Amino acid sequence: MRRLCVFTGSSPGAHPGYVLAAEELARALAAQGVGLVYGGAGVGLMGALADAMVDAGGEAVGVIPQALVDREIAHPGLSELHVVSSMHERKALMAELADGFVALPGGVGTLEELFEAYRWTQLGLQSKPLGLLDVRGYYAKLVAFLDHTVAERFVTVEHREMLVVEQRAEALLEAFRRWRPPARLKWIERSQT
Repeated sequence: MRRLCVFTGSSPGAHPGYVLAAEELARALAAQGVGLVYGGAGVGLMGALADAMVDAGGEAVGVIPQALVDREIAHPGLSELHVVSSMHERKALMAELADGFVALPGGVGTLEELFEAYRWTQLGLQSKPLGLLDVRGYYAKLVAFLDHTVAERFVTVEHREMLVVEQRAEALLEAFRRWRPPARLKWIERSQT
């Protein structure tokens, strides 16, 4: 894996453990020679992640819409900063530059980015690992809901399992090394309904 795309919040969150987890992930990536692709901001968990990556001597690539640059939230010290015209262009370029996806804690934007990447993989449009870094149980209810979608037969077990869930950065990166794309297409056969 050359680069990992990390989706996360522009807020630091309510607990210092979120920032610590972002910094831990950055140090783990840098130690393994894996570059970071992220949303390009210098605030919140995004800023903490990028700062730790730069401090560890790793590659930090940001992708940010011009509208957010205009609000002065772009990180000033990255290896590369790509300024794009829209959020759609941002997500597409982040996906193109990365070999996998991780969501740290974040809000609606983080979830939207994660689920779009999840959907692309489910449809076979890409074959890149994706996962949740479940810091302090932040994603526990989301994981339970995804398990519920399997029980209710809207998601196959195979597609649920393609989303890796770990509590520690090292464990997540190790799971990514073993990750394989699903062999089965998204759709449940008509005879199974």
